[in-house]
Amino acid sequence: MAKWTAFPHAGDYEFDAASLKKNWARLHQGDCEALPKNAAVLQAWLLFHNGEFQQATEAGLKAGGDGITVANKATCIYASYLETKEKTRLELFLEVAARAEAQQAADPANANAWYWQAYALGRYGQGISVAKALAQGLGSKVKNALEQAIKLSPKHADAHIALASFHAEVIDKVGSLIGGMTYGAKKDLGLALYKEGLKLNPGSAIAMTEYANGMVMLEGDKRMKEATQLYERAAACKALDAMERLDVEMALAELQD
Repeated sequence: MAKWTAFPHAGDYEFDAASLKKNWARLHQGDCEALPKNAAVLQAWLLFHNGEFQQATEAGLKAGGDGITVANKATCIYASYLETKEKTRLELFLEVAARAEAQQAADPANANAWYWQAYALGRYGQGISVAKALAQGLGSKVKNALEQAIKLSPKHADAHIALASFHAEVIDKVGSLIGGMTYGAKKDLGLALYKEGLKLNPGSAIAMTEYANGMVMLEGDKRMKEATQLYERAAACKALDAMERLDVEMALAELQD
């Protein structure tokens, strides 16, 4: 594995096993991942929350089982925020999608096996263009996987937000008529899913940012004021770990655009 770009705020987050366990429920309010019983998997999560994304991925893969989820999350967050080469980003998302699909086969009741497949394919689709991704049939895969994640874990806030963004992006690219008839994308359902995701995880900077983006995609400039308020709330969030720091920085970047 080639050396990954380092998290730019190394040392700012220094969880140990005790502090991670204490903050687990808050850190995993978005993905509903259970506190692992396996010490090797917990160690991989420690690396993730401290911003050691490559080491977290390697440790998760080595641990196997639920460690695959850490590896997939660490890879996706790294590829989304820190990888500078587009080709490498896309390859990393495809690796996660393949690992998550294998994880589904081994453990079909694991909601995050479905969620990380959908996340990775969704980001890959954005990278190659949403229109191309839809033409390749990735849209239905993403939608089905997210619906399965929510069915298995009804309080999975991140899956609600991601499914809302699916509806928003499809309608934004192909319009509500084709979006609805061909891909089952609906504006009202998208907006309802954003609201539910934010209700399930009200302090999430990424949920606020995605909701703001989706609101504008679905309803246009008339919602720009509300979207800006959401970006401002997201940018003011206090990050508890490395991933949240990257989420907050993305909200700040949206405000500066």
